Amino acid sequence: MTADFTGWHVLAEFGGVDATLCDDLERLESALRESLIAAGVTICDVVHKKFDPQGVTVLALLSESHASIHTYPESGDIFVDVFTCGSIGAGASKAVELLRDKLSPKDVRMQVIRRGHGSQRIEEPVGAGLTRIWDLHEVIVDTRTPFQHMVIARTEQGISLFSDDDRQSTEFSQLTYHEAMMVPAFALAEKLDKVLIIGSGEGVASQMSVAAGATLVDHVDIDQLEVELCAEHLPYGYTSADLAAAVEGEGPIKVHYADGWDFLAKAAEAGTRYDVIVIDLPDERVEDAQHNRLYESEFLSRCRALLAPGGVLSAQAGCATMWRNETLKRSWNRFHEQFGTVVQYGSDEHEWTFLFGTNEQLADPVQTMTDRLPTLPYHPETVDARALVRGAIEPHALRV
Repeated sequence: MTADFTGWHVLAEFGGVDATLCDDLERLESALRESLIAAGVTICDVVHKKFDPQGVTVLALLSESHASIHTYPESGDIFVDVFTCGSIGAGASKAVELLRDKLSPKDVRMQVIRRGHGSQRIEEPVGAGLTRIWDLHEVIVDTRTPFQHMVIARTEQGISLFSDDDRQSTEFSQLTYHEAMMVPAFALAEKLDKVLIIGSGEGVASQMSVAAGATLVDHVDIDQLEVELCAEHLPYGYTSADLAAAVEGEGPIKVHYADGWDFLAKAAEAGTRYDVIVIDLPDERVEDAQHNRLYESEFLSRCRALLAPGGVLSAQAGCATMWRNETLKRSWNRFHEQFGTVVQYGSDEHEWTFLFGTNEQLADPVQTMTDRLPTLPYHPETVDARALVRGAIEPHALRV
């Protein structure tokens, strides 16, 4: 397979075709030939078989690959398979459309599959029975770390990071995502000196915290290989040099390759308190998953205990869309059990919802955030005062 190989494989089911036509070998072969020629593909040979008592198979050998039809007169069904590659690759779809016109089925189901280099893709689970397909133009990293299946690839959204088939960040949207997670916390916290970030392996959240005035950022991530590969290949967040310095503790960012649960215990023993704590992990799963424990009440309680007076816990809390909001509802309930004040921020340009909790009871936290926003050393590009007000309105499903 050459580097520029690509192809289109079309699988189609024609239903409600006249039973006599389904058993007419001559007409079916003629229809297939004419459709292929009109689509611009080259026929090398055609073979066929008529079955007893009924049914027909026609198979065409093409310069570009192959095409076939197989019929079931008793039910009026015809199954079609056309695969073409090279410069005529898209001819597969055209041939099937022409064949459809000749056979006049009452209903048609078609699936088009890209094959070859440049055709790799990720099917991201979105909800029950729903997936989102990411076309990968170039796979840069495809590996299994000790904790996850990690992919970095070029997509239409720029260089993108995937974990266990879930998109984590993209070059196009990462700033919107990270500012939605960090800016409300910066604006809600009484001060911003010490920050703890658990997860967020790209390093963007750590760098934003320093830009916002933090003098110490403890960045904790259990997956060393992922963090290193992100630094090497992503055009945002840490560079490899940035990461090496942070691992050595040179500068305000200190990277710790550790389990977040264990790090919290050590910080508690040392009496360390943070002005902002951020939990940015792969999405909580509806089903059981090892990292779910870092979303649950006990972990939130441990984080809450490490907050300095006026401190804020920020967490990626799930998606507000009605077909995948179960984990958001869980997080919403947990936060309200743990914190005196809870604010949500749902970006109007991204799909994720973030929750922010403080131990103190604040009379008007959104007003506090909008008042402080202009005074921040960090000047966001995707969040303004109106966005904070709008984003703080929780979805209807959380209010009922």
